[in-house]
Amino acid sequence: MGHGSYSYEAHETMTRARAELPRQEVFRQRRCHPLMEPQGVKWRESRDSEAHPQSLGIIFSLDVTGSMGDIPDMLARQRLPAFMKALLDAGIPDPQVLFMAVGDADSDHAPLQVGQFESSERQMDQWLTWSYLEGGGGPVGSESYELGMYFAARHTDLDCWRKRQRRGYFFMTGDERPYGYVSRLQVAQFIGDTLDQDLPVKQVVDELQRTYEPFFLIPDLARRRLCERDWRELLGDRVICMEDPSDTVEVAAGLVGLCEGAFPDLDALARHLKGQGLTRQRLGAVIRALTPFAATLGRDGVPRPPLEDEHLPTNDDNSGHRRIP
Repeated sequence: MGHGSYSYEAHETMTRARAELPRQEVFRQRRCHPLMEPQGVKWRESRDSEAHPQSLGIIFSLDVTGSMGDIPDMLARQRLPAFMKALLDAGIPDPQVLFMAVGDADSDHAPLQVGQFESSERQMDQWLTWSYLEGGGGPVGSESYELGMYFAARHTDLDCWRKRQRRGYFFMTGDERPYGYVSRLQVAQFIGDTLDQDLPVKQVVDELQRTYEPFFLIPDLARRRLCERDWRELLGDRVICMEDPSDTVEVAAGLVGLCEGAFPDLDALARHLKGQGLTRQRLGAVIRALTPFAATLGRDGVPRPPLEDEHLPTNDDNSGHRRIP
């Protein structure tokens, strides 16, 4: 998939036209759309084409439980065009976006919904708004995020990785913990794979990281205490704690831009976002959210100490301690 061309102006017009509509008129599904059922799906493919020779697969895995429905709503009615424009302005020529909706496999009717990788604004918007915002969720502080990661790891195929050894991007939004394992019974029920046993979620994250740069986006600081520790044990600095869910677009686009080298550091990203008209308050919040991860890339703008030029001291007196072999 991934055919068609993208028009920012057409996308803006499409989202602006529905900006004032009630959510239920934008997201009309009252059950999982048949084409988003993951049962029996072998592959979702992000492919190069004559029109898109440098495809880059990007997955938005959106938590659609009761506490998290605002982000897909915001993307559909306001912010998705800004995400695409930010990528194109940063020199990412052929992004292909797949939307996935995640709930809770113990409680929800549709705990996993999967679209297709798309390049055009109309098809991208179609899959997003076909998502069923079930609004349920589990009672124990966990949701079935691991099912989304499992599907991405084992049922997607990216030309950016296959042809160029460039990983795609996997953005998962949420405010709960993952379950500790992928249930073989749930995988059989909702996806159709046969597993010999349950899979530890760490194993699934390791598989996901072979072909994707994964990030977990927590929508605000009040909710980070619910899940940050568990996610950091799985993803480390790839857990991004935002200050407001409205920053999702700039944070995700900033992560792609920093990883792809489109922005050499946070200062360059800040100048770009300021040029796009981001308010000072939101600009500061985005940069604060991205600073810990940018530091791991050496792109936080902080000069590094020239340790490689320092020589270890020699000819010191004996300390009296024996060095452990």
